[in-house]
Amino acid sequence: MKIANSVALVTGANRGVGLEFTRQLLARGARKVYAGARDPSTIKLAGVETIRLDVTSSDEIAAAAARANDVTLVVNNAGIGHQGGFLAPDSEDVARRQLETNFFGMLRVSKAFAPILDANGGGALLNVLSIVSWVNGGTLAAYAASKSAAWSLTNSLRHELATQKTQVLALHMAFVDTDLVRTIDAPKTRAEDIVARALDGLEAGLDEVLADEPTHFVKQGLSAAAASYLPQRA
Repeated sequence: MKIANSVALVTGANRGVGLEFTRQLLARGARKVYAGARDPSTIKLAGVETIRLDVTSSDEIAAAAARANDVTLVVNNAGIGHQGGFLAPDSEDVARRQLETNFFGMLRVSKAFAPILDANGGGALLNVLSIVSWVNGGTLAAYAASKSAAWSLTNSLRHELATQKTQVLALHMAFVDTDLVRTIDAPKTRAEDIVARALDGLEAGLDEVLADEPTHFVKQGLSAAAASYLPQRA
């Protein structure tokens, strides 16, 4: 898919990776960028059309689809993350909250905009996933589970939308230098680099982008004898 002259919708566009997507889409010549957020007043980037969009609200998604019916690219970026393992006392509530946004939110937006993409020539979905789609070390247990579910959703959508020629791209990356993981002490990649690689992959027609070295390492290790998703023993 070519970004120049496209019409894009970015969910969770008020900060972090979402904000960077809006910046780079404009820089690459998108004709229009709808920037979605729960509170549109938090979006300060010039040149975008702000739109109220809480991906946990079916009504707001329907209203967004009615307004943004010229969209050719949807970036499913909105997401939340909480630390904690599955044996924590509040793990069920924490898991439900994250699945509601990270999985069901992506599903709702994809369902609402798939017919619009079809009507506008096919276009593309770009789903922001994670290295933890494949590994779960227990510190981000429910977040990882939600991203695994979103990866499965993305793989299904790729098949379901093939007949309408909609490109479906999965973006996987490890920690990115944003507010979401600011308290985690680990190497982080700049959002600018992650988004540039994602959009390069989109324009190259790829199905999947592994946007940093840790993600390449983990993906390659999924089929190893000591698989990357298993505890690494000394």
